[in-house]
Amino acid sequence: MTLNPETIGSFTSPGYYDELARLRREEPVRQYARNSWTIARYDDVRTVSRDPERFCSGKGVLVNDPLRNGGTIEGSILHMDPPVHAPWRGLVTRRFTPRAVGSLEARVRSVARSVLAEVPADQEIDFVDRVAAPFPVLVIAELLGIDAHDRDKFRRWSDAAIDSPDRPDDNLADLSALYQFLIAHVKERRAAPRDDIASAVVRAEVEGTPITTAEAVTYLLALLVAGNETTRHLVSGGAYALAEHPEQRARLTREPARVPAAVEECLRWVTPIQVFGRTATRATELHGQSIAEGDFLVMLYASANRDEDAFGPTAAEFDVTRPVDAQHLAFGFGEHLCVGAALARLEARVFLEELLARFPDYEATGEPELSRSTLVRGATRMPMVCR
Repeated sequence: MTLNPETIGSFTSPGYYDELARLRREEPVRQYARNSWTIARYDDVRTVSRDPERFCSGKGVLVNDPLRNGGTIEGSILHMDPPVHAPWRGLVTRRFTPRAVGSLEARVRSVARSVLAEVPADQEIDFVDRVAAPFPVLVIAELLGIDAHDRDKFRRWSDAAIDSPDRPDDNLADLSALYQFLIAHVKERRAAPRDDIASAVVRAEVEGTPITTAEAVTYLLALLVAGNETTRHLVSGGAYALAEHPEQRARLTREPARVPAAVEECLRWVTPIQVFGRTATRATELHGQSIAEGDFLVMLYASANRDEDAFGPTAAEFDVTRPVDAQHLAFGFGEHLCVGAALARLEARVFLEELLARFPDYEATGEPELSRSTLVRGATRMPMVCR
């Protein structure tokens, strides 16, 4: 196969990981379309990520980003560069520090247990629908102050939001419903703030200027989608990897203290967000290739996370005992390192602990069905029996 990130479903094609390995060996910086490049190696992805002066986010970060076609998005932290980015990121950072997130563990564990308690033992289920999807939705919705009776809608709405850059016409109704809900939620929190993230955002100012309703809606949308979609694919992909490696799953069941390190390996192995992009702000060079001003660079996180130069000769193997010698890039790198990384780690750790305690012998009963996307690679359906 020849990887083309602009083709929906490229990440699910047969031979995908073989092609990533070939790119690392033979074409670490490859022109795949006019003015568009893929970046396959770990060190090069880090170089692009930490140099916003040469490689900016403000002209689009998604493969099919509206900003690449002259659109605008108010309040999107994903599309901000220094010096604008830092004060916007600072609106919520204190709520997502490891210490702040640690205080949520009891509540996250309660949510995990309640979701798993609804799973019938010894019957085939769709693990995504019954477990992996509802768990993170319940957590992030609670943090955003969304009432319980509204949370059932958020999986569908979140799916529509992450799918919309690739299929805008197919998601108009759900996107419209989500925006209308968030507008009403923002107005409600302005009038009657509570102790939740939504209230903190709508009442905030950036360098003395109050945040508008449109900016608050975009900001909360990013938190909602990132807090739901990425964690869903992490816990479903991690659970499937452990089902494929029952000896490693059994070891974690015997030695639960190894679960935090296993979460890092699941993040590296699954890499829920496959790619993000940057735009060259001037003519430059990367790995011997001449990059023109305005060229779009697609950072292949999944390739970087299996780079033998970073993770050793066993980089193409799943190993929950892998020493943490290199920082995986599942959360990105540099200034745009995922603000919710500590929460995702907590959710994944608690989820695996509870899953292994309740169903130590769960079994995948078929191949997962994968999403067709230019952004994520994760299961939309995963048949499994929980024993």
